[in-house]
Amino acid sequence: MAPHDNPSRSGHGRVPTAPDPLPIPVVDNHTHLDIARDGEPAPDVAAAVAQAAAVGVDRMVQIGCDLPGARFTVEVVDQHPAMLGGVALHPNEAPRLAATGELADAYAEIESLAAHPRVRVIGETGLDYYRTGPDGVAAQQDSFRWHIDLAKRTGKALQIHDRDAHDDVLRILEEEGAPEKTVLHCFSGDMAMARTCAERGYFLSFAGTVTFKNANGLRDALAVTPLDRLLVETDAPYLTPVPWRGATNAPYLVPLTVRGMAGVLGVAVPTLCQALSDNSESVYGPW
Repeated sequence: MAPHDNPSRSGHGRVPTAPDPLPIPVVDNHTHLDIARDGEPAPDVAAAVAQAAAVGVDRMVQIGCDLPGARFTVEVVDQHPAMLGGVALHPNEAPRLAATGELADAYAEIESLAAHPRVRVIGETGLDYYRTGPDGVAAQQDSFRWHIDLAKRTGKALQIHDRDAHDDVLRILEEEGAPEKTVLHCFSGDMAMARTCAERGYFLSFAGTVTFKNANGLRDALAVTPLDRLLVETDAPYLTPVPWRGATNAPYLVPLTVRGMAGVLGVAVPTLCQALSDNSESVYGPW
């Protein structure tokens, strides 16, 4: 989850039209259908799934990153075959729960929810130094280590939120030993970090941010990422790709990001789609 897009952008207040369908179906690697943005009503899950499937986004990973979101995730993955789930405590949640003495109970509930067979992800976890000040760093890092351990104990993929914390994220993954399937969600690093992640065998998931006008560094990072390490996501309802930046995001807008990625990589759209689909099933298994 990355609630830091700028709602004053020209797309805000408009409902994006559906893009042209992709030639080969892909997976939205990370979406939040439990989150309503800017006072809007919560998304209709069945409608969101159908709308996405109509443009070639036939599978998605619903991420619940607090206790209500994790409970919601376990409910909807049972109802919708197109959805797999992820559960965790977002890095901004950990200091808050630690301060109120609720963290141990929250960990226990996340571990219980993670046992669901259609929950294939522990995440999003990680570090976010933008919204949590220095006093919360220790709690965030402890929580990150706990989630890494849970992913390894359960054999599930790990999805990482990394905001203003690149060095510490990489260091802690190295210290703890990354799970076999590790995903940097909404990748925001530079070329050097992309190369390091790929060399370590991590997957890099790119969101609509890669289409933003000022994101040249992110496009450079994408350009050096091997096809077999790539995933795509919305992080809906945030980070809507161009030309709808600032509007509410949804899984049906993934094709805009995919086509932007293909242009950066210099590959045909069907080639990229096949790689994204194959990589998703490699990480999460069959839907």
